[in-house]
Amino acid sequence: MTTPENPAPIAVTTVNRGLPAGKMPELRMMPSPSDANVYGDVFGGWIMAQVDIAGSLPATRRANGRVATIAVNSFVFKNPVFVGDLLSFYADITKVGNTSITVQVEVYAERNRLQADTVKVTEATLTYVATDSDRKPRKVPPIETLIHS
Repeated sequence: MTTPENPAPIAVTTVNRGLPAGKMPELRMMPSPSDANVYGDVFGGWIMAQVDIAGSLPATRRANGRVATIAVNSFVFKNPVFVGDLLSFYADITKVGNTSITVQVEVYAERNRLQADTVKVTEATLTYVATDSDRKPRKVPPIETLIHS
């Protein structure tokens, strides 16, 4: 029952008004007509390729060298991507193993070139393995080694 002491609940809708605060994107891209179907919807495979590149950047820095994608642990398309959207790819390392590095990637689209009209379009988790010059797995160096390099 609704009374002044017990008001009815109000539905709250979360609206994304911009890109993640305090974070820098690993990659920014704008898909072109050749990346989309005849309706202007960008191909999921094109988005997946860009996510893989964005995720490999922090993995390469952390591995201090070459990495290879060994798994796509999860991949969710949350909203469509259109020709003309400016995509921002944010990547964070979530786990470092003996030879592997797991990275979470989130993708946001700025629609109509207005930062106020921003939506999360994709999120994915990928695992990379550090490799040597023969493309064989190698140990990920400890952070202390990277700091003193």
